[in-house]
Amino acid sequence: MMLLIGHWSGCLQFLVPMLQGFPSNSWVAINELQDSFWLEQYSWALFKAMSHMLCIGYGRFPPQSLTDMWLTMLSMISGATCYALFLGHATNLIQSLDSSRRQYREKVKQVEEYMAYRKLPREMRQRITEYFEHRYQGKFFDEELILGELSEKLREDVINYNCRSLVASVPFFANADSNFVSDVVTKLRYEVFQPGDIIIKEGTIGSKMYFIQEGIVDIVMANGEVATSLSDGSYFGEICLLTNARRVASVRAETYCNLFSLSVDHFNAVLDQYPLMRRTMESVAAERLNKIGKNPNLVAHREEDLGSESKTINAVVNALAEQAAHASASEESVHSMELRTLPGCLLPRPKSENNFASQELTREGRRIFHKSDTFHKDSYQ
Repeated sequence: MMLLIGHWSGCLQFLVPMLQGFPSNSWVAINELQDSFWLEQYSWALFKAMSHMLCIGYGRFPPQSLTDMWLTMLSMISGATCYALFLGHATNLIQSLDSSRRQYREKVKQVEEYMAYRKLPREMRQRITEYFEHRYQGKFFDEELILGELSEKLREDVINYNCRSLVASVPFFANADSNFVSDVVTKLRYEVFQPGDIIIKEGTIGSKMYFIQEGIVDIVMANGEVATSLSDGSYFGEICLLTNARRVASVRAETYCNLFSLSVDHFNAVLDQYPLMRRTMESVAAERLNKIGKNPNLVAHREEDLGSESKTINAVVNALAEQAAHASASEESVHSMELRTLPGCLLPRPKSENNFASQELTREGRRIFHKSDTFHKDSYQ
């Protein structure tokens, strides 16, 4: 476009003196181009116009007449306009190459301005900044908006793909109906907790259950002791949703934790559509309550003839029971202690708990975990 405007400006530079009869003070007469070949005339005119547009000079000679001066200013204005348009298009192109990172920087800037406006303490500002860094990893997407514009089937496929590692690491999902698993994961909500955050508070009514995608959480008793720790692939909180009981222990994040939560409403909605899975969870919950000396009738378990469905229930219960059988004798002693102290909220211990057998012990017998420790499913399978 700039070449086209330069062509038009060069033609205008030569046309005006020609219409005036090539006066002696015009640039054409000064350069003695009146009778020159047309290519030479065009070349000098284009050179003069481009010099003005790029603001690098006036050509071979500066303007000697009022007409040349006005033509020169017109060329300069057109060149400055082209230069501004070029910079604008180049800036937009660069920004569009990584729009998610630009949105993240804008989001962080907005948060910083908010913290300054509210005069938040320095420590709180640091925690908020670290939270955004860990949650968004330098890129910001409005995932709900993106998924909301997809078709129902495509949205379900995307969510199932995003949660594939979670589904593979949770033993309960591995033995469940694929349709049930799909309905559950589409209702999960991603949450991030920082070290020291209380995920579940003792004495509260259970409103969510959680699946651990990555991180370590501690089960903290009323006296402040840590009964056990859970890591990748573990889940907790479902018995409280089945019994409508209050939490009898707190759950605290030991490291940065990436969790998926399932609300009680979605929990009941899914189980209403899959009564077999409700009976399965009730069977597992009743068995655990019986082991810890609690009344198994606390859960709405119905002993009825399930026919062929009993095979699926037994498969899930046996799969969960096999996980405990693989634990060492020291793990079984710790597990029996937590069963006596966590009657309402203890959940099946997944394979990931086998990692804890090799950790160091303090003088009180509590396992030590460093916040930078990372546990992967492959390490304990």
